[in-house]
Amino acid sequence: MNKEGTLYTVAFIFIVSFAFVFLLSMTNQATIERVRLNEEVARQRAVLSAMGVEATTVDEIRGEFGRIAADEEQGLFARRVDDRTVYAKEFSGAGVWGLITGFLTVTADLEEFVGIEIVDDNETPGLGGRINEPWFKEQFEGQRIPDDGIRVRAGHADPEAGIVDGITGATGTSNAMQAIINRTVEQFRSPDIRARLEELAGQLASGGEV
Repeated sequence: MNKEGTLYTVAFIFIVSFAFVFLLSMTNQATIERVRLNEEVARQRAVLSAMGVEATTVDEIRGEFGRIAADEEQGLFARRVDDRTVYAKEFSGAGVWGLITGFLTVTADLEEFVGIEIVDDNETPGLGGRINEPWFKEQFEGQRIPDDGIRVRAGHADPEAGIVDGITGATGTSNAMQAIINRTVEQFRSPDIRARLEELAGQLASGGEV
């Protein structure tokens, strides 16, 4: 076959492309279970973090998560933490550049926040992306939940008034987090979700299957 001919070139490109696609497919099949496991563990760790439960190794995370009553379909979770029942809910809402997703945890009486964990966002690094930093998330630990919702204001924090320090230069992200959190609190208060969370809490108390 003429190595400078069109047929040879087409055949060569086809063989090389097929080889690369085959290798990529085999690599994907070989790692897909590992990827799924990592995603599952990361999700479980995020829920635990929002609940204020520390766990680092895979075994610790799985063990601690096993003490949670969960409705994965609705993204609802209940657990006893420090002799009190807490509820967590998965949230998703529009940020400045895309969806912000994570978990928010409150006390069973809906009087206080317990914690928040951001799982994914597309906010600007160094600006809106700072919602992932500990100083921002730690503000929600023990923060009272006002009846009219929290306010996120850059450069100003007043826990008694339900005002959380926002991010200077990222007003859009601060406003987005305010809307997302307040909407999630209202969802916690809805009769259907509240009833389901109470069912999960009951399963914890009885030690029954979730």
